[in-house]
Amino acid sequence: MVRGKTQMRRIENPTSRQVTFSKRRNGLLKKAFELSVLCDAEVALIIFSPRGKLYEFASSSMQETIERYKRNTKDNPTKPTEQNMQHLKTEAANMLKKIELLEVSRWKLLGEGLDSCTLEELQQIEQQLERSVSSIRARKPWKGSNEQKENVPYDESSPSSDVETELFIGPPKGRTKRTLQLN
Repeated sequence: MVRGKTQMRRIENPTSRQVTFSKRRNGLLKKAFELSVLCDAEVALIIFSPRGKLYEFASSSMQETIERYKRNTKDNPTKPTEQNMQHLKTEAANMLKKIELLEVSRWKLLGEGLDSCTLEELQQIEQQLERSVSSIRARKPWKGSNEQKENVPYDESSPSSDVETELFIGPPKGRTKRTLQLN
């Protein structure tokens, strides 16, 4: 005979509930004993019945096992302590600073807020943009040809320099604006 799956909900019939409690309590106590014998584990089990009666099992002294439990939970706190909270606050503040720096960097790469940049910073931004363009050109095939062009350094006289983007940092010295003429 096959047993049906037991639904995990409160048993409404008080007699059935008491019988189930007794059987499962005895099974749990037996499993705790078996675990302690077979695996040489220190096991302590405390059960309170619905009426408040205490049932317990301990492979050694219950009091010693409880003290050992308290010592281990004291050393490894699971609740956030003041020190842990302070660490989390510091970490959150550091992350906010990083986010702010990334946003400033992003704005600079988009060509905004460059008035306060030094010449060295502008050169670093230019180099970063050139590396990004070179990386993109190396991955994407060129329009108008079936073959993929090799990674070529930026050349103002090349026709590909006429590509317009929304990014504007300012024209380099000696370069004039070119426009496309439609026929």
